[in-house]
This record gives sequence, C-alpha cells and structure tokens, in this order.
Amino acid sequence: MPTGTVRLHRVLRAPPERVYRAFLTPDAMARWLPPFGFTGSVHQMDARVGGGYRMSFTNFSTGHSHSFGGSYRELVPNERLRYTASFDDVNLPGEMQTTVELKQVSCGTEISVVQEGIPEMIPTEMCYLGWQESLVQLAQLVEPDIPG
Repeated sequence: MPTGTVRLHRVLRAPPERVYRAFLTPDAMARWLPPFGFTGSVHQMDARVGGGYRMSFTNFSTGHSHSFGGSYRELVPNERLRYTASFDDVNLPGEMQTTVELKQVSCGTEISVVQEGIPEMIPTEMCYLGWQESLVQLAQLVEPDIPG
C-alpha cells in the first residue's frame, strides 16, 4: 500500500528550548498542532522515549473527530524528536513516523519536519497544507517573549 511523505522547513524567532517544549506539553500541542478549522484535545501524554500519546482533532464546522496516537522513539532535548502516529480509523491504516530537527541559528531556531508513511487515503498535498497551518500556529505560540 503506497504511502506519502512531506518535508517542511521554517525558521522561528524563538529559542530551541521553547520550540521543543511546544512538542511535549499537552496544552501547547492541543493549541498549535490542529490545522485551521480544527480543535485539538490531548487525552494522554507520556513524553519519554518508549512513552506514548493519544489525541484527537475535531472539525469545528462538522463536529466530526478523528483520533490517533503513537509512541516517542527518540527525544534529544532541544535538538530532535522522533515519534509515530496511527489513526484509530481502520480506513487510515499504517503507522506514520515524524522526525523533527531543531537547530539554533542567529535569529532563533531552524526547524525541519519530515513525516513519512502518510496513509494513501490522505492526499499528501492536504497533509502538507495542514502542516503549514500548524507551523504558523506554532510560531504564534513560541515567538512571543512575554516576561513572567
């Protein structure tokens, strides 16, 4: 069964520590990961190698939800994350793997994302579009430096 791959690259005006934390904090993930028009809920997160997570996205227009979860395969603080994801829907079979590379640069963090194993039923260009929207929301979350 064929699968798709998307690759994304951005530079964010935030330190790698803040970007890394946004991937491993349940409330942050629920805020930035769902693409435009969706809300997100994190049902479980055990952010350690071998730990897992479960979450769902809900289409705000229709109320239809899809849930998914996976495990953390690699966590190098402020540098790299690698995790899997599988949908609960039997029509979206297989396991995806996402690798996130973070590199400190002069103006913040260079982020590279590769998601592999996207189910054939999901058009790759729609996944790419969704990730672009998610990264806009990630920037809106991590770039402001609000004093405590």
